[in-house]
Amino acid sequence: MADPIRADREFHFAQRDFEDVRKMIYDHAGIALSDAKEDMVYSRLARRLRATGIKSFKEYLNYVKDGNEEEWEAFVNSLTTNLTDFFRENHHFVILKDFLKHRHDRPLTVWSSASSTGEEPYSIAMTAVEAFGGFNAPVKVIASDLDTNVLKKCQDGVYPIDRLKKLTADQQQRFFLKGTGERAGFAKVRPELRAMVDFFQLNLLAPSWPIRQPLDAIFCRNVMIYFDKPTQHKILARMKPLLKPDGLLFMGHSEALYHAAELFRLRGQTVYEHAEAPHSGKRV
Repeated sequence: MADPIRADREFHFAQRDFEDVRKMIYDHAGIALSDAKEDMVYSRLARRLRATGIKSFKEYLNYVKDGNEEEWEAFVNSLTTNLTDFFRENHHFVILKDFLKHRHDRPLTVWSSASSTGEEPYSIAMTAVEAFGGFNAPVKVIASDLDTNVLKKCQDGVYPIDRLKKLTADQQQRFFLKGTGERAGFAKVRPELRAMVDFFQLNLLAPSWPIRQPLDAIFCRNVMIYFDKPTQHKILARMKPLLKPDGLLFMGHSEALYHAAELFRLRGQTVYEHAEAPHSGKRV
């Protein structure tokens, strides 16, 4: 039976087109799209059909698969979701601040593995500044994302003023420069804070990761929800040897690692540690 043509859609989007999209993004990035994502996929990719002038999903997907590197990037960027905020899940930054202050094997490195538009890595950097009392904090933040569009926003470090609502007045003044004239209503990360963060593009399914130094902490929050359990386990198994034996792994509030109990154990408040780490008796 032919797929029904929906009158509310500009382009015909057959079930086989949706299945094709699901396979392409899963094979490339490990992202598992549920049936409930069909309308989202249509809406986002329809913009690409309009932008390229292509008249059908079948033709567009063939165009992507034929090796058009620029459109592959646009295809992936369209299907990645970026929901973030400064100091999102604030308890993590309270824990991180105390953790950094009591580290003695300095310098320290923290990885934000899904940086989105930059709010998380800049929140980590701000926490480091507050932990050590200045921008000369012995902390380097490395931040990666699959989406090249959001990485550009990270590197620019410019945000609407209302994005800073979770920051105190002192934090806004210390870490941001308020725009004037044409830039009124926006704020830019201060150069001293920007210098603490290195951004780079990374597909977590890539055969190798450009991360060499042992890490003191990894933020992998609200990432695993986009992967199936085997892919989650594969990524966590690759993260484990990058994390120092006494390092911390920060996960999203809806992400539990029961299926990776041999890798990481819960320390408290969606913060994990190596499964074989000595029990210090301290819980966070």
